[in-house]
Amino acid sequence: MKNSDSPLFDRIRVKPDKDRRLRTECPACEWPQCKAPATHRAPKGRMREREYWRFCLDHVRAYNHSYNFFAGMSPDDIARYQKEAVIGHRPTWKMGMNGGRSGSRSRSSRFRPDLAGAEDPFGVFHDFGRRRSEPRTVRNAERKALDVLGLEAEASAPEVKSRFKELVKRHHPDANGGDRSSEDRLREIIQAYNYLKTIGFR
Repeated sequence: MKNSDSPLFDRIRVKPDKDRRLRTECPACEWPQCKAPATHRAPKGRMREREYWRFCLDHVRAYNHSYNFFAGMSPDDIARYQKEAVIGHRPTWKMGMNGGRSGSRSRSSRFRPDLAGAEDPFGVFHDFGRRRSEPRTVRNAERKALDVLGLEAEASAPEVKSRFKELVKRHHPDANGGDRSSEDRLREIIQAYNYLKTIGFR
């Protein structure tokens, strides 16, 4: 058993040694003609966000019931305030503009000298717009599907379609007198073509 007079015993008490009950020195309610203790606070309103009224429980309920943050604002001002609240009332500008400053150019105009107003004093981007586009990236699944059809990675959509028709005619059982020995091969061809269609080869 611990000694109840021990200082360690005081430190593990659940109830704090300070009495948290309402004190007699609690300020009075700020509601007119109310002398009850002010146990609650309520915001004073727009443009006074860090200021509060001190009310008793009954009067803070009455105040909150009638509180209107937009009191004194026109419907247009309310709509504008709500729209600006979405972005935290911070300044915004159009996409691609450098801070919305006058004379600023979008990223596309900086890297496309053919656009009006673009500056290229050293001729660095002179033929930037005339370059041929880079060859498209061919993924492994696409390369595998093209291999099934016997085509290269650079094959066009008409070539894929033509090759598919040719292979179906060659491996279909009806074209082979009912022989089903190449049915698995036909299934691979159809699956490969269906995959290529889903990624844009039509």
